[in-house]
Amino acid sequence: MRIESHFYRMASLLLLLVCFAMAPNNAALAQSLESKIDALIAEQYKSDEPGVVVRVQQNGKTLFEKAYGMADMELGVKMQPDHILRLGSITKQFTAVAMLMLVQEGKVSLSDDLTKYLPDYPTGGRKISIAQLLNHTSGIKSYTSMDDFQKIMRTDMTLTELIDRFKNEPFDFEPGEKWNYNNSAYILAGAVIEKASGMSYADFVEKRIFQSLGMTDSYYDVSDRVIPRRIHGYGRGEAEDTFSNAPYLSMTLPYAAGSLMSTVADMGKWDEALYSEKLVKKDLLNQAWTGTKLNNGAMTHYGYGWGFNELDGHRFIYHSGGINGFTTNGIRVPDAHLYVVALSNTNDKGPADMSYKIAQTVLGVATEQLKPVEMTAKQLADYVGVYELDSPDKWRHITLEGNQLYSQRANSERFEVFAFGKDRFYFKDHPTRLVFERNKAGKVATLKPVQPMPFSTDEVYTRTEKDKPTEKASISVPPSLLETYAGTYNLFPNFDLTIRTQDGKLFAQATGQPEFELFGETERRFFLKVVDAQVDFLPAVDGVVKEMVLHQGGQDMKGVRK
Repeated sequence: MRIESHFYRMASLLLLLVCFAMAPNNAALAQSLESKIDALIAEQYKSDEPGVVVRVQQNGKTLFEKAYGMADMELGVKMQPDHILRLGSITKQFTAVAMLMLVQEGKVSLSDDLTKYLPDYPTGGRKISIAQLLNHTSGIKSYTSMDDFQKIMRTDMTLTELIDRFKNEPFDFEPGEKWNYNNSAYILAGAVIEKASGMSYADFVEKRIFQSLGMTDSYYDVSDRVIPRRIHGYGRGEAEDTFSNAPYLSMTLPYAAGSLMSTVADMGKWDEALYSEKLVKKDLLNQAWTGTKLNNGAMTHYGYGWGFNELDGHRFIYHSGGINGFTTNGIRVPDAHLYVVALSNTNDKGPADMSYKIAQTVLGVATEQLKPVEMTAKQLADYVGVYELDSPDKWRHITLEGNQLYSQRANSERFEVFAFGKDRFYFKDHPTRLVFERNKAGKVATLKPVQPMPFSTDEVYTRTEKDKPTEKASISVPPSLLETYAGTYNLFPNFDLTIRTQDGKLFAQATGQPEFELFGETERRFFLKVVDAQVDFLPAVDGVVKEMVLHQGGQDMKGVRK
């Protein structure tokens, strides 16, 4: 006993000395990390504008929590960490877990046909599984993309009335054929939860999830309910550098796709619960973070209520949200037990990119933290060539000048890329990575751009022996015609594309994103050089161009002039 006590005291003394020796360094590291995170946030959210609350936690402990900007611009109230904000589509992960809880209880099967619970739903003979509702592969028309959604935003609806709005719409594709983000599917998922549980969706989430986890500041949002510390949402005003109150939205409409609200601290409790089996067994919960195989065999980056990706040696699991006056984002990195959540009360600028940079900074893999690996010109020459995606007009050209490698996407500018590992390259000012893969002979065969937060399938470019394709030529469009396109077009709730002209050129700016020039392909079709996207302006009605279509990432998104 005495010997053991002696060694225990000696070990404790050594540990104490080590702690004292390390404390200044650890404190300095923590302060440095906090300063970096603070700089990333303060750069985007100004003190006199609508703001954001950010929480960073690791291993269940808070590394950073701070509020920025204004909670109420009319009353001059500053944002506080305990303010309650709408979550938007982060709601979907709660809906997915609620469904998995019912699966675990034997009340639902993910392979069940939707009509088992909603027998009157007109599927046209198609089988739509519960899983396809949760993973966005059902093909059902998303009601928020319908032309009249803006007109009905203020209308309170019952669940039956809401489903009636889209149930007879043509399918966008056959179930399992494609991935397309779908709010209607989550409305139907909420209806299934109600049918299988015998509880309203709101009661199920509040009683069986929020109360169970001690999330005392989380609610199903009801507009006339008095909720202390609930704050207002804002959008950009018509005049430059001004803001407006967000347009009213009946919270009966987002329902199981986006009607929850919370604080960052409660969201921290939620993320911690996902490491346990308080709600769902791990094997079942892991399905929410597993990709979906489409009918053609391609795998998506979306499971149930979350997207995910592998980047820089870590697995990022995430989801963002956008709803009138609010944008949100949550990122979990399980191998580092890291969680970053950002809740903002403005839809003018979203926190998704910022929160991703914060996660990368904590992990030490942010672009500015990467260290380039020196390679000889001979080694770099292995990557030179033309890589095609799925058609001759979708390509990337890798070139070498001296000892510098460049990447150029079709009809875009070329950018320097730098090696930071075997067959892995990064851009200096963009989070995308280029990952090259070799064949059995050791020759570089494919190129995969890895995006921080994709939902759909990977883009894998195949190396060819072709010469660099001819770049798409732009045409000059009469300034008088360009003027007819200028205006703001709404693509989704809280997501607009603003078109303006200057000096005979056309420019586009999406909500929360930089402005880019559009180049004429025809008098009605324009393309961007910074990303693979095209914009079509539809013919004028009564002398006014009222609609446009954005083509990007395999999706066609209609925008209606506001």
